[in-house]
Amino acid sequence: MATIKLENLVKTYGEVKVLHNVNGAIKDGELVVVVGPSGCGKSTLLRMVAGLETITSGNVSIGNRVVNELEPAERDIAMVFQNYALYPHMSVRQNMAYGLKIRKIDKGEIDRRVNEAAKILGIHEYLERKPRQLSGGQRQRVAMGRAIVRNPQVFLFDEPLSNLDAKLRVQMRLEIRKLQQRLKVTSIYVTHDQVEAMTLGDRLMVLNDGVVEQFGTPIELYDRPETIFVAGFIGSPSMNFIPATCQKDFIILCNGTKVSKFKGDHKRVTLGIRPEHLQIDNKGNVQVIVQMVEQLGANSLIHGLLKETDVEIVVSIPGHVTAEVGSVMAFNMKKDNTHIFHTDTGKRIA
Repeated sequence: MATIKLENLVKTYGEVKVLHNVNGAIKDGELVVVVGPSGCGKSTLLRMVAGLETITSGNVSIGNRVVNELEPAERDIAMVFQNYALYPHMSVRQNMAYGLKIRKIDKGEIDRRVNEAAKILGIHEYLERKPRQLSGGQRQRVAMGRAIVRNPQVFLFDEPLSNLDAKLRVQMRLEIRKLQQRLKVTSIYVTHDQVEAMTLGDRLMVLNDGVVEQFGTPIELYDRPETIFVAGFIGSPSMNFIPATCQKDFIILCNGTKVSKFKGDHKRVTLGIRPEHLQIDNKGNVQVIVQMVEQLGANSLIHGLLKETDVEIVVSIPGHVTAEVGSVMAFNMKKDNTHIFHTDTGKRIA
């Protein structure tokens, strides 16, 4: 096992800058999820750690050793890809053993490692099958088994569940989390799915256009997002954002509604409130014109517009809620659950 340090990492392709001075430290045995929208640079970052992409500037250290100039095979890492990358003509056993065979590991040791990994992953009965005889989830277990048998210092996961259906994704991400906690191998996991990120990560690194917006625990990012981007990306459904102003120590929404006390000299601000932090209250001062209600069983999502504006609002209410389209519902928001951002910079205002 080992720590990983990313120091001022920059990646450019010609004139295009893909990563901008990325910094971060992954602790020994920690699972860090790099999350962000497509094209933000997260897979590029992972490939730089793996040695599959050259580093324009900055350093990657694994176990207190700068690995910039080392070949992937010399970095003591194992990578799991989204497309499994299994040899179709080989059996499961041969796929898992291939990397060890190339390294000339003793056959008895190879068999021991393969059998142990297969037992951990519940694929022992499939060892003599070919990949085409397996389901997507079973193939991904084989890919993880191939990584486990190497006993690496670091696991790197590049969107490994993106080819699976929704139900299997939930099952597999729980298995990956339990596996990582059992093996205690330092891991970096890349995904664009923020629910997956919140479930898996000890900490999350949120990337946006090659810039680290925030690096912290899932709860830190959920409770105290440092930017509008993080606030909108973390949490499902997404946070509501309402244009507002600061007037005489009060926050005034764009429809003129006074909602809470706030001392600041920021004239234009954006108020954020999560759907689950709006509560039905007939005397509430947040009035929403209902457009649609989604009944999800455990909770209901009310979609509407803030009265007298075109600002979209989503409210999550436990249980079953019915409302007529076009009707007006009133809600209140708890001051402790509101977030104030500078409209121009997108940064949180303390």
